[in-house]
Amino acid sequence: MRVLLSTIGSRGDVQPLVALATELRALGHEAHLCVPPDFRGWIEGLGLPVTPIGPELRTLTAATPPPNATPPSPEQLRRMAEASVTAQFETVMTAAKDCDLIVAATAIQVAARSVAEVLKIPYVFTAFCPIVLPSVHHSPAPAPGRPPVDGDNQVLWAEDAARFTASFGAALNNHRTTLGLPPVSDVRGHIFADHPLLASDPTLAPWPEPGSGVVETGAWILPDHRPLSPELSAFLDAGDPPVYFGFGSIRAPRGLAEAMVEAARATGRRAILSRGWADLLPTDPGPDVLSIDEVNQQALFPRVAAIVHHGGAGTTTAAALAGTPQVVVPQVYDQYYWAQQVQRLNVGIAHPSGVPTGESLTVALSEALWPDIASNAAELAGQIRRDGAGTAAHHLLKLARA
Repeated sequence: MRVLLSTIGSRGDVQPLVALATELRALGHEAHLCVPPDFRGWIEGLGLPVTPIGPELRTLTAATPPPNATPPSPEQLRRMAEASVTAQFETVMTAAKDCDLIVAATAIQVAARSVAEVLKIPYVFTAFCPIVLPSVHHSPAPAPGRPPVDGDNQVLWAEDAARFTASFGAALNNHRTTLGLPPVSDVRGHIFADHPLLASDPTLAPWPEPGSGVVETGAWILPDHRPLSPELSAFLDAGDPPVYFGFGSIRAPRGLAEAMVEAARATGRRAILSRGWADLLPTDPGPDVLSIDEVNQQALFPRVAAIVHHGGAGTTTAAALAGTPQVVVPQVYDQYYWAQQVQRLNVGIAHPSGVPTGESLTVALSEALWPDIASNAAELAGQIRRDGAGTAAHHLLKLARA
């Protein structure tokens, strides 16, 4: 069997698909990935075929809007949506050739299900966080640039569905008509389909409505056996466990690196700063600060005193698996949910909304370093499932054979 795994997202969206691809390959099947070009070299180095889709995300993330920039007009947004959907149809249709099933992740995968219909193969949508999927028990993830909002969840989900259709409905249905497919009236429901997978850990991020059609598999964790660099190992061995700071592949507020170093020193800790796509690098680091590039989190996280991060699904799960206290500094989308879960489970601290400062990070980090939080984090680590990708692989095989 040959499966297409497709996403338009950052490393946190891509790495779980690589974990699933690895499991499928171990079971004797083929997996082809359709992902942003940023990750092509890494994935091909693992021996997996890749079709790049869309522009380089790192370039888009690094671009800082000019002050007082004018938001795109409705006509500009319409053209952007049309261009994105057209590119998706062209790329996914090519990548899905000779495939027996399509797995799509991220909600802006507008074309993937239509491609599956044309090819007459099964299609499955995957979410990596519960609040991506509609439920009366939670509100939708906030749109980029918007903070979370309170209100009647049913109303908020209806408004969210209307925005999806208004943004992508015309472009999607134009292509469906050309392909001889009937139009859809609910774009978001069309993308999610009837039995989506939820690839999050059921203890860390449970689905609130068992029996509702959502298939919980557990998080898709890619085993990482890379050693830590000699420089990083020496830094870890040279003193008490430091604090890890990282913002992954999102844009970081200006001055964040200096604020992180200030917080570490205020709590009597050394600091490890992951540069990430935000290029976090303090102006005057000193010997108690080490800046690193991409690293094996599974090897590093158990050796640090706390993990301060943006709240991506992958980093939150890796920190939970390590049994290390967390400080989550959410900026966009599902990161607010992960911050709330870390706080609710008492395995870390949710940093308040807004731009973090040295003072605010010091307060949050000081609380996260309390012994009871460390004890709770260690206990949670023993409950995190490691078999999610394997569970999903077996589910997909059964689906393809049905």
